[in-house]
Amino acid sequence: MDSVEEVGVLDRPATARRLLVIHNPVAGGRRARRLRAVVERLEGAHGAAVLVRSTGGRGDAEAFARAVEPGSVDAVVAAGGDGTINEVINGLAVHAAAGRPVPLGIVAMGTANVLAGELGLPADAEGIARVLAGGRTAGIHPAVANGRVFSMMAGVGLDARVVERVDTRLKRLIGKGAYVAETLVQLAVRPDHRYRVALDGGAAEEVAAVIVAKGHFYGGRFVCAPDARLTEPELHVCLFPRGGRWNALRYVWGVTAGRLHRFPDYRVATARRVVIEGPADDAVQGDGDIVARLPAEIALAGWTLPVLVG
Repeated sequence: MDSVEEVGVLDRPATARRLLVIHNPVAGGRRARRLRAVVERLEGAHGAAVLVRSTGGRGDAEAFARAVEPGSVDAVVAAGGDGTINEVINGLAVHAAAGRPVPLGIVAMGTANVLAGELGLPADAEGIARVLAGGRTAGIHPAVANGRVFSMMAGVGLDARVVERVDTRLKRLIGKGAYVAETLVQLAVRPDHRYRVALDGGAAEEVAAVIVAKGHFYGGRFVCAPDARLTEPELHVCLFPRGGRWNALRYVWGVTAGRLHRFPDYRVATARRVVIEGPADDAVQGDGDIVARLPAEIALAGWTLPVLVG
């Protein structure tokens, strides 16, 4: 991966960093032990002041991040999966939009950990603690779908239907396999829907699915938009024109096999604003969670968020 653009360096401060860790306790077992190891290293080897707040339900992570007073902590750390990280980003958005951004730190504890992979963050406890205690900041350009912020991607079509209907209990048991199972179900039972996509106010074109990417990774370490970068103020719009089960299977295979760029009917266009229309109330997934319903307008957020990186 290309190195992320550095927009500022948080030199090791004279006093240790103050960190608020927002933790989703649903990620138990091995993942919880990893967080404990990270906190122990932060407080021990790095002398950081760490406050851990555990969420009790949906929306808590966003509320905790929004309630932070800029300047009271050196960073807010999201400890959980992509959904928890997305909530924290939406909470921090109010500060960034007001010109008082609070840096984001990440302890990736989810199934896909797409944002952590895009940023090249370490997965081991010592590496994570080192980044949180003394890493530099890189400014990323999030986007917004119907007012909801996302950092990596938003999708309409098959992937959104899978995200909406995947069994969360099965996901905790078998991880990414739950998405594979739900994909097969959706291919079998869902009729083919068509969507109209307009870029930057241009003429709409009809597609079977669309993914609006901010980063180049998708669903883990798969690649849909090879030139997309978080640090660039640009949307990369991945267009899947052909409908039907066979084409859906072909596109899924293309993504997982790394062959999508070879498909003559698939293309990626750049834009700053995307309007998507289709069946009313069809889901829009953002960063692996449902963030909006059709019709949807997707655009750059217009501000940058500092993120702690290695």
